[in-house]
Amino acid sequence: MRSRRSTLGLVRDAVLLSSVASIASPIMAAKRGKRSAALLVPLTGDRAALGLSIRNAAMLAETDAAALSVIDTGGTAAGAASAARAAVKRGAAMLLGPLSAAETRAVAAAVSVPVVALTNDSGARGGPAFVFGITPAQATAAILSYARSRGVRRIVAVDDGTPWSQASVAAARVAEADLGLTIVPVTGATIPPGVEGDAAFVPGSAVAIAPVLKNRGMQLLATMQTLDYRPDALTALEGAWIASPDPAKFASFASAYAARNGGRPGAIAALGNDAALIAKALRDSDQMTREGVLREAGFDGVTGPVRFRSDGSCARDFAILVPTNGVYDKVAESRGA
Repeated sequence: MRSRRSTLGLVRDAVLLSSVASIASPIMAAKRGKRSAALLVPLTGDRAALGLSIRNAAMLAETDAAALSVIDTGGTAAGAASAARAAVKRGAAMLLGPLSAAETRAVAAAVSVPVVALTNDSGARGGPAFVFGITPAQATAAILSYARSRGVRRIVAVDDGTPWSQASVAAARVAEADLGLTIVPVTGATIPPGVEGDAAFVPGSAVAIAPVLKNRGMQLLATMQTLDYRPDALTALEGAWIASPDPAKFASFASAYAARNGGRPGAIAALGNDAALIAKALRDSDQMTREGVLREAGFDGVTGPVRFRSDGSCARDFAILVPTNGVYDKVAESRGA
């Protein structure tokens, strides 16, 4: 696939059930009809623009204002906790957001309903909170698993000092034994002379180092952080293996977003859209509960299929992309990272 530029009740006596069925059914139907979700995002403060883009993306998935309310967190932990309590008081059975780990912890301490948080900090999971953001560990596991399946054994992991890169290299070290790999970590934007491997894992931007790796005969492994649609970047990255959500799905979402709102959405907005799809699916099936979030079938969306785990993490599928002749070719899928 090619893409151009451009998250049981107890059974009572059967006689009693049958005698009250005609009374209980309308009541239960009414309760189901009132079940809703709330989106917690910053609509004021430093991250208001991001919050607005998430809201707009979520409303592409759920247009019924009665099914999904939007509450301002102000971008603070205290604001997020206050917004969460207000949402539950209004009848929300599920919360989408907030954005940061600190906000997520505050919300998890304030309410007991399921929380599908948009943070990618895995440390924020637990209690009612599920981490739905794309984590460095997920992307790292996806690309390293693919590389292992292609015969790669020794990998030089490049830490450029950014938080994403640092967390990705740390995740590579953790996965080293399970995947049967040898990980050689290096710090900085280059690989020192004499440090060799079958491949180089560059979780940050890899455009500048890609030609050097080709000259040294090392396969480039990367994550979505390195995606770049400029013609010269695509040329430099030619042949790299990149773990990313499917860009074709994102392109369709971005087109729909632009048609309604103008502008181009980012990856976090796409997560907001997918979180709203999750809430809608659970509302439609009357499963807006923790058990519903944990359903075996999981969920699909712009950022790809996910299945939540009881510890608050999620398993996420990725596309494996290879830049070829000016486009990102999807050559494989990595499941359950």
